[in-house]
Amino acid sequence: MEKAIGVGGMPGGNSLPRFVKLYVCAAIILVIAELIGSFTFNIGPGKVVLLPMIWALLIGAILGLSKNVLPAPLRIDTAMQFDAARILQPALLLFVAKLGLLVGTSLPQIAESGWALVFQEFGHFVGTILIGLPLALLLGIKREAIGATFSVGREPSLAIIGEKYGMDSPEGRGVLAEYLTGTVFGALFIAVLAGFIASLNIFHPVALAMGSGVGSGSMMAAASGAIAAQQTPEMAKQVMTFAAASNLITTTIGTYFTLFISLPLAVWGYRVLEPILGRTTTATVSQQETAVEHVVDQGKALGPLGVCFAWALSGGLTLIGDWIAHGSNPVEALPGMLIVLLVVMVGVLSNRFFGKKIPAVCWVSLIAMILTSPICPWGAEIAALTGKISFLAFITPMLTFAGLSIAKDIPAFRRLGWRIVVVSFAANAGTFLGATVIAQFFHH
Repeated sequence: MEKAIGVGGMPGGNSLPRFVKLYVCAAIILVIAELIGSFTFNIGPGKVVLLPMIWALLIGAILGLSKNVLPAPLRIDTAMQFDAARILQPALLLFVAKLGLLVGTSLPQIAESGWALVFQEFGHFVGTILIGLPLALLLGIKREAIGATFSVGREPSLAIIGEKYGMDSPEGRGVLAEYLTGTVFGALFIAVLAGFIASLNIFHPVALAMGSGVGSGSMMAAASGAIAAQQTPEMAKQVMTFAAASNLITTTIGTYFTLFISLPLAVWGYRVLEPILGRTTTATVSQQETAVEHVVDQGKALGPLGVCFAWALSGGLTLIGDWIAHGSNPVEALPGMLIVLLVVMVGVLSNRFFGKKIPAVCWVSLIAMILTSPICPWGAEIAALTGKISFLAFITPMLTFAGLSIAKDIPAFRRLGWRIVVVSFAANAGTFLGATVIAQFFHH
């Protein structure tokens, strides 16, 4: 059996060249993606923005899918794809830390948002389940339905599912499929949906704006833009303001909603509804099939040193990407990255010290928020240092490893097929409509 991790969690033996090759490939993919840059085009009332993170994901996926036709130096074999999946979780924590650091500075703004903004959050994270979960079960999707419908499947959701179930689990495949579908089609779908709902004049534009804050910047922009285009200039400004505030709340406290409310509700809903609505179709992934698909994974989990190297190299890729995309000075940004890495390390150590009763993503997020909140005497200085690194720069390395790991799950994705796309659209519609209905009630 080939070991993926050597002594102390470091890549060792025959696996060391594999890990070196993986990081080199990730760096090349990231540079290419950032050099391509953003691409925007209009479709109907909204617009679709393809960011470098999407190119990174697609290039990584294509490289993995082409393993049988590429020459050996460029080949990303199945073992390397599993290695990329193991690196993905540490990379996700860097993003969570950056998100928490942003949140801390905005806590006063969140406190002043009002009750409508607070309670509409229940719609965002329950609406996905109410519409998406029953449909997924009727279409024959099994435990993948939990990962695909407990949220809209953005980055924090990947982190939560990755820590609780692992990205190689059915739940992990479900949330990743939801993420891929939302990344590629989400902005387009929600722009068309939001524009259509706005044209019906059933809901107040401000309520629709709050519903637009689904936790994705691109989807929020597409939905609010489609709504604002049908309003007066003054109302259009309000739409954009409330959409941004709602999105801020969703991306901040949304982690806790998904962890403590949405995910347990989805698990309970699956347990209750699957015997009633469940179907056996080609989408069904049996335990035997799953075992066959994953028998090639003979590596071990990353040890402490392996995780530290994953953090350091992911941080380095983030600085490189930010340098290419925004012209930031990596040397000047390095102190901010060291703070991010320190937050992640302290969060993980806190998780282990307290017996893993509270997930690491919560510890990392909480510690980061405290550091930039008004209660921290050095909050402004920390915010200034970490603010030198773009928010989007943290996502691109993460999606690079996600793309490199996708190919190993293609057999499972094929069984899900068009069904997961339909479920993803239903979940996105549910989060928008659920939040809009609640916001309408409290706004009036």
